[in-house]
Amino acid sequence: MRALAEPRRRAILRLVAHEELAAGEIAAAFEVSRTAVSQHLTVLKGAGLLVERREGTRRLYRARPEGLAGLRDFLDEAWTASLDVARRLVEADRAQLVGGGQEVRDAG
Repeated sequence: MRALAEPRRRAILRLVAHEELAAGEIAAAFEVSRTAVSQHLTVLKGAGLLVERREGTRRLYRARPEGLAGLRDFLDEAWTASLDVARRLVEADRAQLVGGGQEVRDAG
């Protein structure tokens, strides 16, 4: 997740999510040096989020969806846990209202 903490890295992933781009094309999308973009690419590649392919002297990059699988699993678990907590809070509030003599109606 540390690799995705930097906003430019997330932007790079969005750029290469659906198409393969050369390093120069990626760098042209940002107002930072090519060296800085290259470092971001290295971090993303090291985290398994990008695949690099060489074509002659060009380096082409594309997102590696399976690299995000671990993050997706983590977020799914966190989302499920948050929904469970919200459900329990609503149920506790409902029980408290009913126990206090107030009628509770379903919104649905």
